[in-house]
Amino acid sequence: MTLEQSSILIVDDVSSVRYFLNQNLRIMGAEKVAEASTGQQALSAISTEHPDVVFLDIELPDSNGHELLSRIKALDPKCHVVIMSAHSTVENVKRSVEGGASGFMAKPFTPQKIQATMNRICNLRQVKSA
Repeated sequence: MTLEQSSILIVDDVSSVRYFLNQNLRIMGAEKVAEASTGQQALSAISTEHPDVVFLDIELPDSNGHELLSRIKALDPKCHVVIMSAHSTVENVKRSVEGGASGFMAKPFTPQKIQATMNRICNLRQVKSA
């Protein structure tokens, strides 16, 4: 599956982060990008939209990203979740990977980091579907 075919959900309570990520993904060719600012909105969107990729902030006003990660994986085990955080501690990265995340992006991130992350996820998906 290509970036153009991917359905993407961005979950972050900071609107400028959602905007930056959304714009970069669209420039890269993504056509289906949705946004959520709370964990509750994210779970609702995941239940109805079934995104292929979720960019998930760890610190949300109504929930913890690590707990949300396990709920997302329970709802849709094939969904690729990329954890985002300004706190790129070894513990955060380790907990994310152990929880089933497909990647971790430290904030602030660059367009190149977004591109590299999406390329890796698209490659992972091609390997799994082959």
